[in-house]
Amino acid sequence: MEIPGQIARRVANLVLPDTCVMDGALARAADGATFDNISPRDGRVLNKVPACGVADVDRAVAAARAAFEDGRWRRQSPKDKKKTLFRLAELMERDLDDLALMESLDTGKPISDATNVDIPLAIQSVRWYAEALDKIYGEVGPSNDSKFSYAVHEPLGVIGAITPWNFPLHMAMWKVAPALAMGNSVVLKPAEQSPLTSMRVAQLAIEAGLPAGVFNVVTGFGRPVGEALARHMDVDMITFTGSGAVGRQLMIYAGESNLKRVSLELGGKSPQIVFADCPDLDAAAEAAAWGVFFNQGEVCTAASRLLVQDSIKDDFLRRVTEVARTIKVGDPLDPSTRYGAMISERQMNTALRHIDQSKSEGLNLVLGGERVMAETGGFYVEPTIFDGVHSRSTIAREEIFGPVLGVMTFKDAAEAVQIANDTVYGLASGLWTADLDRAMSMTRRLRAGLVWVNGWDSCDITMPFGGFKQSGFGRDRSLHALHKYADLKSVTFTLREAR
Repeated sequence: MEIPGQIARRVANLVLPDTCVMDGALARAADGATFDNISPRDGRVLNKVPACGVADVDRAVAAARAAFEDGRWRRQSPKDKKKTLFRLAELMERDLDDLALMESLDTGKPISDATNVDIPLAIQSVRWYAEALDKIYGEVGPSNDSKFSYAVHEPLGVIGAITPWNFPLHMAMWKVAPALAMGNSVVLKPAEQSPLTSMRVAQLAIEAGLPAGVFNVVTGFGRPVGEALARHMDVDMITFTGSGAVGRQLMIYAGESNLKRVSLELGGKSPQIVFADCPDLDAAAEAAAWGVFFNQGEVCTAASRLLVQDSIKDDFLRRVTEVARTIKVGDPLDPSTRYGAMISERQMNTALRHIDQSKSEGLNLVLGGERVMAETGGFYVEPTIFDGVHSRSTIAREEIFGPVLGVMTFKDAAEAVQIANDTVYGLASGLWTADLDRAMSMTRRLRAGLVWVNGWDSCDITMPFGGFKQSGFGRDRSLHALHKYADLKSVTFTLREAR
């Protein structure tokens, strides 16, 4: 594919990071091993990245532990910690265009999304938690005159963060920023499919003045790097966003090691429910299409199940399909592209396998269903819609993490809730209705950590993010995330009567 002129010049001048950061310095794997970092845009190798091993995890954790124990970061005043984190955000903003280009090359997402959504939100997370870190107060307990009791939040210690490939820097900063704000040290393992921006921001953290050992990045694969981090006896917590299978394994590793805390943000099979009295069917259709096709469907909160009241189903499906037809697959580096490549050949094949399975189950293919732009060497699947889906359908039960929408019908609110909750997941859900009583009732009955009414993905960093059931536990975003990376200590003084 030919790169547009201005972007081509930026690509030519872009220096891709090829080192980890450990103990405040650039580092390669102890044994010198590397792996090919492949761009889903065209299947070409972008660069070689350190393939770290257990020895590298040990080194990074030792640096993080030393930094925590001597207090070079946690004992700094809130004012000084804020200054450093704000400086990091400034440097990220300075390098926003380069970070966005790395993100697009690494993931296949449109450069416009990386520039206008992903990287700005990552910067926002750093700034928000920097501003919030001195807003966390303890509490004084009720007692008689002979006692004085209070509780304080103290950092946990060394945090191991394992982050996904769909929003690499955005999700990393959801974890790294609050963990640092609370005074912890961090060892980050970014997904092997998309490590570049995390590697680069760790370098910027050194430039920002973050003390050595406080923020470390090790690259490589789940085995051995993720496993070594989760089993490490000197890691106090693992925070993870990714698949349910890996989440289960991390809990086993934590239990078999030092009983470290685990926070999991896992999969979803999120329903978007549209009633006949929807106040704006066109807005709902736009949300239904982009709720599943944004980022090529590689979103944990993707609205992959569309539940439509039977009396308007045909009309509403037509509206959604019209919106979806306008979503054209394109070169991620073209600024006009709104829908790019999937992260890898493996993920593309997962989506295509589910499409073939749905056809074999007799579901009605309304739109798409094919790999496209194969001549580029990239991994592209067009937006796909199936009608006639029911709760036993494979695409209604399994998370695809790809651009496949399943349309279902319901008669009334009771059936809508039953269908919506008929899943092992419980991350996000949404409904469109003009009936306030119905909306309030359904928000209580939907078993999901996020519920949106007359809008999709409509909350922001001020609200907690996480799920029910097999979507995991623990919360990213909001002040709750700060508490996640802290212990609560109760202190009581026994007082003598003054003389």
